[in-house]
Amino acid sequence: QVQLVESGGGLVQAGGSLRLSCAASGRTFSTYGMGWFRQAPGKERDFVAAIRSGGATYYADSVEGRFTISRDNAKNTVYLQMNSLKPDDTAVYFCAATHRIFYDYSDPGNYNYLGQGTQVTVSS
Repeated sequence: QVQLVESGGGLVQAGGSLRLSCAASGRTFSTYGMGWFRQAPGKERDFVAAIRSGGATYYADSVEGRFTISRDNAKNTVYLQMNSLKPDDTAVYFCAATHRIFYDYSDPGNYNYLGQGTQVTVSS
C-alpha cells in the first residue's frame, strides 16, 4: 500500500507561483508512474501532468509551458511547480501513483493510489 500526502497549496494572486509536493510512502517509489490531477467545484477530475518512472513528462495543453513536474526518488517525492497562475487554475490538486508499466497517463482510472488533495486558489 502506498500513501500519498500533498502539500504546498494555498491562495495566490494571478501571475504568481506555487510549488506542490507529494510525499509517498514505500520503498519502490522510483518504479511508480506519478501524476497530478485537479478538480474544480462541479467539474470532473482533469489531468494536469505526469512523469513516468523513467522520467518522461507529459502535460495538459492548458498548463504546458507554465507548470513543471519533477521527481526526487531519493526523497520519495514528486513536485509540481506552477508559474503564471490563472484564476482558472483554482482547484483541488491530487497526486496519484501507478505501478502499471503501460498506461494512459492522462486517465485517473489508471492510477492505483490517490492522495487527499491540496487546495489551490488563484485570485484575480
